[in-house]
Order: sequence, then structure tokens, then C-alpha cells
Amino acid sequence: MWFAIIAQDHPGSLDKRLAARPAHLERLNTLRDEGRLLLAGPFPAIESENPGPAGFTGSMIVAEFDSQADARTWADADPYVAAGVYAEVSVKPFRKVLP
Repeated sequence: MWFAIIAQDHPGSLDKRLAARPAHLERLNTLRDEGRLLLAGPFPAIESENPGPAGFTGSMIVAEFDSQADARTWADADPYVAAGVYAEVSVKPFRKVLP
């Protein structure tokens, strides 16, 4: 089943985010290579593709896992969690309808 992993960043965590980004992307690329990633990306803090020093307010990942518990375990092991980027992470079942 698909699960949405929705995270909110700690304010002022842009430097931590940038430092942990390569490891974060490596895990997402593994999901993609396994055919389990629907989408992933950050929420810019301002209306801009590249928000610069304004940074990001969080991220969303929609990926396939066997269970919500598996999705939570995967989310809890994210490098952004370990680096202190994410203040809060929720994991919710997601049903893809369109497209």
C-alpha cells in the first residue's frame, strides 16, 4: 500500500538539511529503483523553486510499504531525523486516485 510521509522541519534547520541531503536522497533513490516511490519533495518556505536562505518547511514522500509500521520504521531512520532537521513526522495511508 502507498503511505504518505509528511514531515515538518525545525525552524532554522537549513544547514542541517543541506548536510544530510545526500544520504536522504540515497534512500529515496533506493525506493525509486525498487519501483516503490510515487513522489518526493520538499515544501519551500516561500513561493520559489529555489528558496535560498528562506529554506524549507518540511517534506513529503509517498512510497509503497507492506504496512504502516514498516513505513514508520523507514521514516524514523531518515537521515533528516538523525540530523535534527525534522521536528515532526506523520505517516498516513494514501490511496492514489489520479492520474
